[in-house]
Amino acid sequence: MTDKVMTPDEVAGRIRSGMTVGIGGWGSRRKPMALVRALLRSGVTDLTVVSYGGPDVGLLAAAGRIRRLVAPFVTLDSIPLEPRFRAARESGALELTELDEAMFMWGLHAAANRLPFLPVRAGLGSDVMRVNPELRTVRSPYADGEEFVAVPALRMDAALVHLNRADRFGNGQYLGPDPYFDDLFCEAADSAYVSCEAIVDTAELTRAAAPQTLLVSRHAVTGVVETPNGAHFTSCEPDYGRDEPFQKLYASTPWPEFSARFLSGASEEDYQSAVQAWHKEQQ
Repeated sequence: MTDKVMTPDEVAGRIRSGMTVGIGGWGSRRKPMALVRALLRSGVTDLTVVSYGGPDVGLLAAAGRIRRLVAPFVTLDSIPLEPRFRAARESGALELTELDEAMFMWGLHAAANRLPFLPVRAGLGSDVMRVNPELRTVRSPYADGEEFVAVPALRMDAALVHLNRADRFGNGQYLGPDPYFDDLFCEAADSAYVSCEAIVDTAELTRAAAPQTLLVSRHAVTGVVETPNGAHFTSCEPDYGRDEPFQKLYASTPWPEFSARFLSGASEEDYQSAVQAWHKEQQ
């Protein structure tokens, strides 16, 4: 088996401007933030981002790296609307394809199964059809003759996800309450990169947790990155919860000030050190 261990910056170096990049997690929960920060340190731009959006979208939007966003929402959970995304959207800085949550999920399923689309009932009779005039409907070829939305596959050049643990070969495990469709992101992309709290021996993945927690299989993974606290400031249960004080700081601080203090370093270690210094100041 191939050792797939990489660094965050090596992953970012695989992403090219103009690519379609999927980002796993959900809102402000278990986002691959260390990999997103690595993208910010790179020169990549003009991205199409596919995400159940949270601060991953907010950071990339504020930095001007997103050309088009495909998402059902962009939220910080405890803060309902992601403020950096809102500012970018209101200024017209990015294009938006907004899908119903179920439509988005079935778009991932279609891409993971290499299908051009999947028929779904979600979206019929709603404004999602009005704001996405390119969407089409199909009619069942069987006796029922029912009409469905033909949700196009959400194919991606690359996917970024964060899990609790992984081995060196790309098998990834979540230990929290929800898989957040991270497996579909990996399977729907041409390449997939898994960051994790810890890289462990393969046998360790099955010792302390149920087999169904082995969410991501190595066949769908291109690279593995060990990034302790790598989902910060989003949650990564049960390892840690959301850093609510820091999230409030992120949401309320002018972008130039926030990025200069926390995102101008040369590495993920610089970011983590800046966060620790800020927390000490609050004591």
